[in-house]
Amino acid sequence: MTVKQVYTLVNGATSQILGNSAIVKEDLSNIIDIGKSIIDNDNVDNYVKSLVDRIGKTIFTDRKYSGRVPSVVMDSWEFGSVLQKISSNLPEATENDSWELTNGTSYDPNIFYKPSVEVKFFNSKSTFEIPMSFTTKQIKESFTSAENLNAFLSMLYSSVEKSITVKIDSLVMRTINNMIAQTFSNDSNGVRAVNLLAKYNALGNTLTADKALTDSEFLRFASMQIALTANRMGVMSSIFNSENKPRFTPKDKLHTVLLSDFAEGAKIYLYGDTFHEEFIKFPTAETVPYWQGSGTSFSFNDISSIKVTIKDGATTKDIEKSGILGVMFDRDSLGVSNLDRRVTTNYNPKAEFYNNWYKFDAGYFNDLSENFVVFYVEDSSN
Repeated sequence: MTVKQVYTLVNGATSQILGNSAIVKEDLSNIIDIGKSIIDNDNVDNYVKSLVDRIGKTIFTDRKYSGRVPSVVMDSWEFGSVLQKISSNLPEATENDSWELTNGTSYDPNIFYKPSVEVKFFNSKSTFEIPMSFTTKQIKESFTSAENLNAFLSMLYSSVEKSITVKIDSLVMRTINNMIAQTFSNDSNGVRAVNLLAKYNALGNTLTADKALTDSEFLRFASMQIALTANRMGVMSSIFNSENKPRFTPKDKLHTVLLSDFAEGAKIYLYGDTFHEEFIKFPTAETVPYWQGSGTSFSFNDISSIKVTIKDGATTKDIEKSGILGVMFDRDSLGVSNLDRRVTTNYNPKAEFYNNWYKFDAGYFNDLSENFVVFYVEDSSN
């Protein structure tokens, strides 16, 4: 074991803590152990200098990870593959003959009025698998008990579970991101892709996007616009979906997802200095730390951005957008369905190990006929 004398460091640290000296540069390179992959042959005792250091305690890094994405995962089924959505259009009104009676006129009650029904089929699936080999015979010599060996194997299983969760989370977010991109692509009047900053500055303000999340007046205005949109989506309308279908979204079917920076900014800069904060709070929402990725520094430009290629009829279209603060959508507008998660196993008797393949299939869908609104900030010059 390597032992370092740190009396000089702790004496200096004490002086800094007590306020007796200024903050100074500290060399921690030989104090903090960042670990090694393999024990070196110089790890011997400090007495006779030949006894090999033994492992005194083993810690398995084994934590469950539940993910941090919006809850849009739906269900699964055993037979069939197609997700079918059936909707009916609003019938037109006709003349009420009860108040137009004419002598000698026949009123036929036997006319057939066919209902107008539309059907959508979603029949695609994405899949991946994670292979992992397991063995016990070859690693028993590395542990001192069956309990330690089982804990090690449990850690490996857990690492696979966490990896699957991270990958499923990424696909869930891509399902949302595709709908965001479709909304930007198909919105022409700013009702479904709402530039909150442009609407705020139209009132005579000159705020820029980089200052928006720390401006209490803008956050107050944004809260009002989001609340108004939620109320308006609850009324039958055709302007909140890309296919102009008459739709409404009741409160129990309304799903709101906000960027964490936006939601936390409201807590600090808006709610913190407001007496009746219940009147200006954002709607109940799930939060995400980013839409596509964190980048290397969690910069606002990175976490609020999407860069995707979407279907546009028979072709594709590239959509790049930043400043995305949140989305509000009908529960039926997007989702993850037809889930199939399973494990297949093969034992190799020659080399004495097991191969497990952890497989996951699911269908990811966007329905452009359902209500979906995205809120973002963008300077008018962009």
